Amino acid sequence: MRRALLIPALALALLPALSGCGRDERGYQKRVAAGNFRAEVAGAEAPKPGGIVPGIHPAVVYGDRRNPHTGDPAAIMTGRKLFVGFNCAGCHAPYGGGGMGPNLRDSLWIFGSSDVQIYSSIAEGRPAGMPAWGGKLPEDQIWMIIAYLRTLGTPQEPEKPPTPSRTVASR
Repeated sequence: MRRALLIPALALALLPALSGCGRDERGYQKRVAAGNFRAEVAGAEAPKPGGIVPGIHPAVVYGDRRNPHTGDPAAIMTGRKLFVGFNCAGCHAPYGGGGMGPNLRDSLWIFGSSDVQIYSSIAEGRPAGMPAWGGKLPEDQIWMIIAYLRTLGTPQEPEKPPTPSRTVASR
């Protein structure tokens, strides 16, 4: 008797998960029809920020851009101020060590570590929490934030994290 009830119960439990796939596809199709997503095809107009088709590499969308602020101490310091001012520190911790958002001080970058890939992550956002800042921050400021992120854990880092104080418990 229990087995006879188990199979219909599993089918009912999986039904919402299976039906959600089509709903996402329909939403994607609506956005494509509305012109919100455009894939770059040879000879076609390049998509603008806010129009990346999921799965397309950021280099296809943004090209081979270089960060104009790499190594510029003033831009790096401005990038630090923007990182704190726009509350990036709220998710990534004050010095980029990670919290609710990923650690930005290590070499493990979920969506790629090239400047263009980081630009894409900031401008377009990422699933599960990273908001899209492309409509709120000018391109120049996004590059300054990236210039700052590149200094984390290096001697060029403008403000290093405080070192934890060691206390010895007395007996």
